[in-house]
Amino acid sequence: MSIRNHPLVHTLLHLKGNARACVITEPLWGIPYFLFMPYASVYMLALGIKDAQIGLVTSIGMVSQIFFAILSGALADKLGRRKVAFMFDTLGWAIPCLLWAISQNVVYFIIAAVFNGAWRVGMTAWTCLLVEDTNPDLLLDVYSWIYISGLLAAFFAPLTGLFIHSFSLIPTMRGLYIFGMVFMTTKFIILYKISRETKLGIIRMQETRNQGLFSMLGEYKSVFHKVMRTPGTLYTIGILLVVTICLTITNTFWSVIVTEKIHIPAQYVALFPFARSVTMLFFFFLVMPRISEMHFKKPMLSGFVLYIVSQSILISLPEQNYVLLLLSTVLEACGYAALNPMLDKMLVVTVDANERARIMAIIYVIVIILTTPFGFIAGELSSINRNLPFVLNISIFIIGGFLTWFASRSSEKAALVEREAGF
Repeated sequence: MSIRNHPLVHTLLHLKGNARACVITEPLWGIPYFLFMPYASVYMLALGIKDAQIGLVTSIGMVSQIFFAILSGALADKLGRRKVAFMFDTLGWAIPCLLWAISQNVVYFIIAAVFNGAWRVGMTAWTCLLVEDTNPDLLLDVYSWIYISGLLAAFFAPLTGLFIHSFSLIPTMRGLYIFGMVFMTTKFIILYKISRETKLGIIRMQETRNQGLFSMLGEYKSVFHKVMRTPGTLYTIGILLVVTICLTITNTFWSVIVTEKIHIPAQYVALFPFARSVTMLFFFFLVMPRISEMHFKKPMLSGFVLYIVSQSILISLPEQNYVLLLLSTVLEACGYAALNPMLDKMLVVTVDANERARIMAIIYVIVIILTTPFGFIAGELSSINRNLPFVLNISIFIIGGFLTWFASRSSEKAALVEREAGF
């Protein structure tokens, strides 16, 4: 089969409008993010910040995200998806990157975490910009390309290790954060220039033109009741909560367990995100076309199983066992690739399109509130034993598997009711 006829490549070549703008600019955000993210906690440790303080910074960041997530739907409706994405992505990423680059102690990271919470507003607006004028049948492919765009960092990740070996950890991280600030800001400017406001965004701007922000926030109560009466959305929220908690723990403490317990030298840490990204690229191109038409149940349950096996290997690793750490990384990558694009699609298609911005805001608030304590909890657990945050992950992933099973039963019952009503 010609590469141009591959389903993902065909989708990319024929994408138009905002979906195309969002996909082609994503590497400018993804490359720097995936270069500095694996080392963020190690960088904090190198500056003398303790495990419990790292967990505290994570939890403060979550509180900031709650505040901004509450505002996100109303702001996206009132000011428009395009403008809000530009303003709050800049506030939520460019400024924190600068603060991380010049950090001297935990106070800098706390201030950066407060600013970083603004990305929740940008995320709501960007999601609406991505999906609202896009054919729903293309959404899984579109989200696959969003992940693939970020994975381009895989080809640059080994450079981080070389820089750390040559210049040491702290100077390298400061340089990467400055690089991130420049690249991400460039991405936000280009996306603003080549995108257009969505049709629904224009309608919502007109409808809310004479309405105050606080008045719009007051309407969240009725939208919240709509969410609570939609079983498909509730199950999706539960699964999203599971994934968010575990990704928060993994992103914060994976590099800690790898360097402090398994004793992998810092300059080699980047090799594992590299392997993770390459594995996901192969998965998206070789496996995703085979599962894209499946019901979400099997791919998502498989993703949770792979996650559980991956975390089990991680906590049982002897010191400097590169082979088993690589196996854990590959299994985690396959689990992530099988689960997350399906979840993103579920999140979009199970909500009322006319209230997408405010429903997404409510969903994010619920998830963040329930996720917030886990940064601190994981920090305390890590202080006791480096394995414990990942034992917690395993327990939560098991819950995610059960929620997926219940969600599939609920969707099957809903489909049966629709068929009977139509009959």
